[in-house]
Amino acid sequence: MQKLFLTGVLIFLLTPFINSQNTNSNITGEFFTGDINTITTAVPFLMIAPDSRAGAMGDVGVATSPDANSMHWNPAKYAFAEEDMSLSISYTPWLRQLVNDINLAYVSGYKKMDKRQVIGVSLLYFSLGDITFTDNNGSTIGQFKPNEFSLDGAYSRLFGEHLSGSVSLRYIYSNLTGGQFVQGIQSHAGQAVSADVSTFYTKEIQMGDRDGNMAFGLNISNIGSKISYTENQERDFIPINLRLGAALTTEMDDYNKLTFAMDINRLMVPTPPVYDGIGREPENIIAGKDPNVSIPVGMFRSFNDAPGVIMADSTRNVFKEEMREMNYAVGAEYWYSDQFAIRGGYFYEHETKGNRKYFTLGLGLRLKVFGLDFAYLIPQKQNNPLANTLRFTLIFNFDGLKNETN
Repeated sequence: MQKLFLTGVLIFLLTPFINSQNTNSNITGEFFTGDINTITTAVPFLMIAPDSRAGAMGDVGVATSPDANSMHWNPAKYAFAEEDMSLSISYTPWLRQLVNDINLAYVSGYKKMDKRQVIGVSLLYFSLGDITFTDNNGSTIGQFKPNEFSLDGAYSRLFGEHLSGSVSLRYIYSNLTGGQFVQGIQSHAGQAVSADVSTFYTKEIQMGDRDGNMAFGLNISNIGSKISYTENQERDFIPINLRLGAALTTEMDDYNKLTFAMDINRLMVPTPPVYDGIGREPENIIAGKDPNVSIPVGMFRSFNDAPGVIMADSTRNVFKEEMREMNYAVGAEYWYSDQFAIRGGYFYEHETKGNRKYFTLGLGLRLKVFGLDFAYLIPQKQNNPLANTLRFTLIFNFDGLKNETN
């Protein structure tokens, strides 16, 4: 029987976003060991913030102003983009404090078809470095570079002066083993298809004697098929996610502009139940609900399927655990003369649901043809895969290029 070398490392790499913080029984205070119940899915790379603007604002993006990277956050924003065509390229080192060959690359852009319709495309590529496979005797049986990617296309349309909507399609490919045998079973690349449905509302407002803008966004992403890496393995949910948020912008004068934004995220997949320790069949569940359900059932049931927080009287509070499954992101962005930006933000996830908590900082620069964004993450916990890592995004404005050549 063959096995994978560094299987534990691979598992860690497969769940860097959902379970990137300390989720063991060392959590003290009001939390019982039984409260710790993180939600894990396949292909968690789909939930990593790919661009440096949002990454510098605490991973906020569903209601901020549109740019080339709106595909990930809310493609409906494309309908309100000012430029006719724009493209961005982003690069994110991953686990840079441990290895130097794991990274996330992202290319995204859009093109206006007319005043009301926009199409967008993106490619998200996650390289997990070089992995050595061994057999039970420790002998090397091969080398492989695991990788995952998603290819997206979106159609965005204006529904009125202030409202837009979008539908996106996504193809997901995840090759983690290169066809190696795992416990005598041959593995294969996982594949899935999914869709996003999003909407965006924006309106100019007056804030005393100052002009301003308020915006609201909603995006249900990765609504799609389950994924599997072997023929006889149960298929796993991909990270179906509900993201909603708001943004408020005030123009302090002709040169200075300030935006505050907030996003709320919640995975719409089953919460792991509590089993009796004998088996993992439905009859062995002592709290919660059976996670082996269809995609529509899993999505709707996700709002009321948690086993519940253990209370002092040994009862379980389901509502309290459901509320813990939401995470929050807040961010701010200051622009001077629409050319130079300073950004900051904070991300919060409950201790029993992943415990990701971090501050972010970043800068932005816009010229006529291109722009640069930088982001830096400062974790409250030291095991964040992006800890003290500099990320960057390069943005091209083709309208500016046309103006330069004319």
